[in-house]
Amino acid sequence: MMPELGKYAVTVLASYGVSLLLLLLLVAASVRRSRKVRADLERIEERQKNG
Repeated sequence: MMPELGKYAVTVLASYGVSLLLLLLLVAASVRRSRKVRADLERIEERQKNG
């Protein structure tokens, strides 16, 4: 199923690998940031209720 890449195989596959890694890092950073923002908002809302 893999196309014949010839002499560019290493370069193309390395590019795919780097792209996948960067996408995974972006997703992980987004999830981490989302959790932090959600926790901050919950803390603020709790303060608003009790204050």
